[in-house]
Amino acid sequence: MTVMPGRAESYWMDSTAATGYPALSEDVQVDVAVIGAGIVGVCTAWELARTGRSVALLEADRIVANTTGYTTGKLTSLHTLIYDRLSGDLGADAARHYATSQQDALGRVHEIVAELGIDCDLEIRPAYTYVTEDDGVEAVRAEAEAAADAGLPAQFVTTTTLPFPIAGAVRVDGQAQFHPRKYLLGLAADLVARGGMIFERTRVVGLAEDRDCRVTTEAGHAVSARDVVVATHYPVFDRGQLMTRLVPHRELVVAGTIADSDDPAGMFITREDDTRSVRTAPLGDGRRLVIVTGEKFALGSSGVTERLWRLVGWTRRMFDVEAITYHWAAQDNVSTDGLPFVGPLRLGAEHTWVAGGFGGWGMSNGVMASRLLTSLITGAARPPWAGLYTPKRLNLLAEAPSFVKNTAFIAKEFVAGRLRSSHVDKLADVAPGQGAVLRVHGQRCAVYRDDDGAMHAVSATCTHLGCTVGFNDVERTWDCPCHGSRFDVDGAVLHGPANQPLEPRDLA
Repeated sequence: MTVMPGRAESYWMDSTAATGYPALSEDVQVDVAVIGAGIVGVCTAWELARTGRSVALLEADRIVANTTGYTTGKLTSLHTLIYDRLSGDLGADAARHYATSQQDALGRVHEIVAELGIDCDLEIRPAYTYVTEDDGVEAVRAEAEAAADAGLPAQFVTTTTLPFPIAGAVRVDGQAQFHPRKYLLGLAADLVARGGMIFERTRVVGLAEDRDCRVTTEAGHAVSARDVVVATHYPVFDRGQLMTRLVPHRELVVAGTIADSDDPAGMFITREDDTRSVRTAPLGDGRRLVIVTGEKFALGSSGVTERLWRLVGWTRRMFDVEAITYHWAAQDNVSTDGLPFVGPLRLGAEHTWVAGGFGGWGMSNGVMASRLLTSLITGAARPPWAGLYTPKRLNLLAEAPSFVKNTAFIAKEFVAGRLRSSHVDKLADVAPGQGAVLRVHGQRCAVYRDDDGAMHAVSATCTHLGCTVGFNDVERTWDCPCHGSRFDVDGAVLHGPANQPLEPRDLA
């Protein structure tokens, strides 16, 4: 059995207390029901409560404990190399609207922290997109020019405060980093103080749309509401409009302690080496936590352990790390045109809303989405950038290649997953701590052997739309490559869009 580096937990989760909001135990009626309590759900519920709406926030597990609890907590408008691409694909106005909406989100967080007095380690830092190879310099130079034209305080630089040389970078000043869970738990407490209701361990499994909407839960209770916001990261009730326009992936994170004097005092990202993203967080006692993200991988793919060790090795080579103290993973959905979807859940919908497809930049985009959704639901003046994010958009030139590729991948995976050979031939070959998809008694089973040798077997068919799951050997989960659903080794749903567990299988 391989001993993994550090604790298998997010620092944000480990450094905050667990929540204990009640489960929904009776039918309720409110103005707005918000499904999903990550950054979009919590911020949207809070913004709506401020307008006087009655709000119910429903979470399948615990609030701020799934995707948002495992982010890196960067709050920035510099999203790798997006501005040059936006300007080329959609024009200068699109790039300006994107920059304006992201900067508005940053400003909103600062306002709320000041208003509510939330202690969330909010720190002002410059953000960089850098390259270390000469052949990438022109791309970051073009991005610096496009970001500046879009209204950001951007400039091209050839040095940073990283402890290794670079060839070039975009630098944007006045950005921020924070403890996302502390911020959102503070917001949730204020939501309840304003009369909002939060229900945990309340999985929503049904949505009926009419003049008034109705969501039903796994336990059989219902929430009636005029408007419903689906803020579940991947839209759980979508069956066509967005399903083929979102590509899920996971990315590993490692964190280790460094001395305050070694803090590079910035936020950094490069697409080189399969992405490396760096920031730090305060620990006190003269130490900081350096947090490094990278090694993107498709869900259900093998070799995750090797990827984790590559990320650990890079972190140790580049920083004077005292010890690797945490490792975790984050999940993101990238839209086929690279822009988030925020607006009506489907064509013709008037009271159901969705937000997703943040492409790894969920902190600023999550706040942006909450602002936009609030204006759409309340009928307030829409911001000038609302049309940029509408799910009804069709950016053919920008979207077509990724759309075709993603559709083909899903179709291929749907068939190939049933035919793919396993790396083991029989149950006895499944090693402790490992899993494999095997045909047992004529059925494809996802089989896991725990460290004590006990076998756990469930159906290998994802309950969302029927793709075949694969084993993640770091997190010890069954992951669906098609739409990003994740299950524990006994089949329980960890991450949607699936809302039903994998069926148990009898190996006897």
